[in-house]
Amino acid sequence: MNINQLKAYCNAFPGASENLSGAPINVLSYKVHGKQFAYFKTSEPEQWRFSFRATFERFLELTDQPGIKPARYLQRFYWVTVVDVQTINEEYLKELVEWSYHKAVSGLPKKVQAEINAICSVNHEKRLDEDIQL
Repeated sequence: MNINQLKAYCNAFPGASENLSGAPINVLSYKVHGKQFAYFKTSEPEQWRFSFRATFERFLELTDQPGIKPARYLQRFYWVTVVDVQTINEEYLKELVEWSYHKAVSGLPKKVQAEINAICSVNHEKRLDEDIQL
């Protein structure tokens, strides 16, 4: 999965929005109703490094792998940074980003969570129908 594919994947989540912050932050962030679930660094020397939140167990597992390190300033919340997204298995990366998205959704008001979960259920059923037709 390349950077553009990963950007499109992050934007495809229900309620997701993309926000570009200029200097001095230089981050392209992905949020769901104001709760961040992933971001890219947009300036050198860390340009296009990708960060997301993980579980405590996954944090330990991921940071033991080459090319993945604790995210600066956010490691205490179990955020990790992938130096080059193309080096990570696509399905595994999607699973990690999806978990981070759902973690952000879990911090939203219950009414908003219910709306998003309803959309996710419909989208999941559509994907299953498409898979069956193939």
